[in-house]
Amino acid sequence: MQPLQSLLCSSFETLAVDWPGFGDRDRPRIDWRPSLYDEFLRYLFGEVVSESYAVIAAGHAASYVAKHFAEHGPASERLVLLSPTWRGPLPTMMRGDRPMFAKLAKAFDPPVIGPLLYRLNINRLVIGMMARGHVYGDPRWLNKERMREKLRVTRNSGARHASARFVTGRLDPFRSRSELLSALERIDVPVLSLFSEQAPAKSRLEMEAMAGAANVTTVRVPAGKLSFYEEHPGDAADAIKPFLDPAVRHPGAAVARG
Repeated sequence: MQPLQSLLCSSFETLAVDWPGFGDRDRPRIDWRPSLYDEFLRYLFGEVVSESYAVIAAGHAASYVAKHFAEHGPASERLVLLSPTWRGPLPTMMRGDRPMFAKLAKAFDPPVIGPLLYRLNINRLVIGMMARGHVYGDPRWLNKERMREKLRVTRNSGARHASARFVTGRLDPFRSRSELLSALERIDVPVLSLFSEQAPAKSRLEMEAMAGAANVTTVRVPAGKLSFYEEHPGDAADAIKPFLDPAVRHPGAAVARG
């Protein structure tokens, strides 16, 4: 999020927050689950940024924030969702949850076998394959320097615990698309859903479904994939800044093309 944050700093005071269990610090062995992230957001919006003007969240964080706004009232005057997702990679690929996914997530926890399984799944080859497949539009964008940064984060102590649970769907904030759409309908502030036209088909299908919510403005940018805001932060900032203009009203839904 840092490239996008840098562009928004010219107009806003910004605060970036690491999602618990991820980020660049050592992480404890915890059975990460949705209730912990719900609790984290209650703390974040209650104690840290209780009077924020706008919240910008990406991926699963976007759906968690939408859920919080629906259940606890808006924590800001504007909400921006970047490539919002609600279902982890394995459930998305398999078109639903499977009983074995919970067991698979916990297989990464033990001290010896867990780190070995994690290293087998998180290395230059696998990260490069995932990046080309659904993360970045230009396979050359993930150069050697950026790859080193990605690997550095994955090698922090305890990185495997939350990561394995995300991939297997244990961190999914909703159990169905209808739950997500219901949450969006209950949000009382304008919402911007921003994603790439080149997003993977299954993920984009879910994002397109959100466009029908009455208070959601949908903008599709032409470049990038799921992490378009990292690869093309200027495109993201160009769409976000007009939406955050306090003088602009956002009546109902609008569909635009970037």
